[in-house]
Amino acid sequence: MNGHSDYNEEDIGNVVLMEHVNLIVPDQQVASLFYVVGMGFTRDPYLSVDLGNMWINVGEQQFHLPTRGIQIIPGHIGVVTPSLDALNSRLQAIEPRLQGTEFSWSHEGDHVAVTCPWGNHFRCYEPSERFGDMRLGLPYVEFSTPRGAAAGIARFYDQVFGAPSTLESADGADTARISIGRNQWLRFAETDDEIRPYDGHHIAVYVANFSRPYAFLARHELVTEPVANHQLRFQDILDPDSGEHVFTLEHEVRSLRHLMYQRPMVNRDPTQTQRTYVRGRDGFI
Repeated sequence: MNGHSDYNEEDIGNVVLMEHVNLIVPDQQVASLFYVVGMGFTRDPYLSVDLGNMWINVGEQQFHLPTRGIQIIPGHIGVVTPSLDALNSRLQAIEPRLQGTEFSWSHEGDHVAVTCPWGNHFRCYEPSERFGDMRLGLPYVEFSTPRGAAAGIARFYDQVFGAPSTLESADGADTARISIGRNQWLRFAETDDEIRPYDGHHIAVYVANFSRPYAFLARHELVTEPVANHQLRFQDILDPDSGEHVFTLEHEVRSLRHLMYQRPMVNRDPTQTQRTYVRGRDGFI
């Protein structure tokens, strides 16, 4: 010990990666226009290429977009993108074709605030020290929660999942911050605003120690999809101190033995065009 640091910042905790956010959408054509043409992401060329689902690659993360309805996260999704100027140009180009939808965007200081055609909110940032070495990806998701929920949520992730969790307070409201891997996190921010009912959206995470959270979830009868293919699912978050239900969010929890762990993602360079084509620049570097 050097007397001034315990090096907690070097610990990444048990949850090593948030891989995807799952949101059902009603229309693949509109989803492609928004996520691929506007946001500059890449449709996975290998898996879920039919009309029933589409996987959208964003660096080392994905959106999974089954085609059968609408799901909306109460909160927003953080995005790291190489250039906000390039993003602005793409969003401006698709705007006329998304009239009559919920689509909107605006430049808000250090980020671009974007609303998808169905009402999901995104905050898009350029790479910075805040996001480690991430140049394209999903660094965080923030969920709105009722007052009084954040502390119990932080205890759940810390005690059940072994994910370092902190509680931040501002203006009388608490926010739980859950660390994931090297440069990702979840935020659960208390609000007095009305929160839309949970509609089934989910996130997928990988854990190094699978048996520890499984034991708690099974003991409290919270497992909604039994273990198969090295994964389980659950929805209800309990405060481990009181046993009180504090939030609902489906988690697809995978062990590191899952066949998709560290699957290479194909990402294109959205600045490539026919008129300005550069050989060797098709892929995002």
